[in-house]
Amino acid sequence: MSGSRSNDRGRSHSPARERQAQPWLAKALNPASLLPGMVIGFLLGLWVEFPKGGFKCSLVPAKKGSVGSRITSLSSDEGGEMKMVFVVRQDLKMGSGKIASQCAHAATGIYNDLLNRNRNLLKRWEDGGQPKIVVTCKNQKEMNELRGRADGTGLPTYTVADAGRTQVAVGSKTVLVIGPGSKASVDSVTRHLRLL
Repeated sequence: MSGSRSNDRGRSHSPARERQAQPWLAKALNPASLLPGMVIGFLLGLWVEFPKGGFKCSLVPAKKGSVGSRITSLSSDEGGEMKMVFVVRQDLKMGSGKIASQCAHAATGIYNDLLNRNRNLLKRWEDGGQPKIVVTCKNQKEMNELRGRADGTGLPTYTVADAGRTQVAVGSKTVLVIGPGSKASVDSVTRHLRLL
C-alpha cells in the first residue's frame, strides 16, 4: 500500500497542472494560437516588404545633398548585371584605412537612401551578389562632373563629406558612390577611371 501512495505523492490530477505539462510544440500548434500568429506574421511581412511609395518607383526626387537628382528603376536593363562603383579622390592622399572607412560611409549612405526610396533596385542588386568596384578620380572637379553624368542617366549617387577628424579637412568630399545600376549604365559613366 505504501508503495502505491509514494508514487502518487506530489502528483496532482488538476486540469491546470496537466495543461502546464503539455509540450511547447503542442501549445504552438494549437489552432487558437497558431492561426492568429500566422495572420499577424503575414501582415507584418507585407508591411515590411512593401516599398513606402507603393509599387511604382520610376522617378523619385532625392534629398538634397545625398542621392542624385533622381533614381530610376532602370527598367530597360532589368534582367542584366548590376554593379556599384566607389570613386575615391586621389588628390586628398588618404591612407588605405581612411579610404576603407570612407567607402563604408558611402555604402551605408546609399543603402539607407535606397531602402527608403527604391527597394526594388536595391533588391535586384542584392540578388545579383552586390558587386562593388573601387576606382579613382583626380580631384573634386572630376568627381562633380562624374556625379552630374550619373545623375543625368538616372543612376543613384551619394557623396561622402568628411567630418575632418583625421586626415582631411572638414567637409572634404572624399568618395562618390555611383549605383547600384545596370552594368552598362554605370560603365557609361565610370569606364575610363582607373582601379584603386
